[in-house]
Amino acid sequence: MAGSYDSNPFGEEEVNPFANPGSDRPAANTGLSPLRSEPAGYDRSTTVDIPLDSSKDLKKKEKELQTKEAELKKREQELKRREDAIARSGVVIEEKNWPPYIPIIHHDIANEIPIHLQKLQYVAFTTLLGLVVCLLWNIVAVSLAWIKGEGPTIWFLAIIYFITGVPGAYFLWYRPLYRAMRIDSALKFGWFLLCYLFHIGFCIFACVAPPIIFKGKSLTGILPAIDILSGNALVGIFYLVGFGFFCLESLISLWVIQQVYMYFRGSGKAAEMKREAARSTMMSAL
Repeated sequence: MAGSYDSNPFGEEEVNPFANPGSDRPAANTGLSPLRSEPAGYDRSTTVDIPLDSSKDLKKKEKELQTKEAELKKREQELKRREDAIARSGVVIEEKNWPPYIPIIHHDIANEIPIHLQKLQYVAFTTLLGLVVCLLWNIVAVSLAWIKGEGPTIWFLAIIYFITGVPGAYFLWYRPLYRAMRIDSALKFGWFLLCYLFHIGFCIFACVAPPIIFKGKSLTGILPAIDILSGNALVGIFYLVGFGFFCLESLISLWVIQQVYMYFRGSGKAAEMKREAARSTMMSAL
């Protein structure tokens, strides 16, 4: 029993994969699908070409990139040259940024005005806004006087004061002061002082409003206020409020021109302005 070897009747039948399928012994079912037959003439050694950029295409693209880079450098140099030329000529490109929602003017005191002059510039800007308020209130008061029977002429004059006074104040004295503070120009300081004197004169005239032009009731001064109070108390009160606005505007404007003149004299701008004026006169004569 020990010398004999009996095969396990329950074991799997050994299958020789290299056996001849045509033999009498049936082939075992391995569960694998047969491979597809390869097409005739198929060569396994054939290589598959994957399209890659040739060296010529790479050199062409590199050359195009170098050309574009050279054009960008050229444009950058041209732009820098123009900016330098504009800076040397004294022309400043100003972007409108005030008021924030409807930009009308360029205004950036915090970043463009020296820190020791910012307070003075802010107060000067306050006088510009104060003039706007004074002339708007003047229109309101004069409109009430017109309704109460003073006639339309004074109302048209009040409108003229506003549409000419506000832009005139900005272009004639506020913008010159702003630029004078920014670039420290003696001539612009002198122009501001001259025009600001006319502004103060107008405010003082409006405070009094003497009966020189159309009985003086086109401005809310003290004299027309007293005259109107006797006939209509409400309109007279509006005129008195306008008189207070013009008085406050005059006082603040007097402080501004005093401070600007002190800085103008203390910084030696007066002598510089005289030299520049003499130089420009000589050049024009030549």
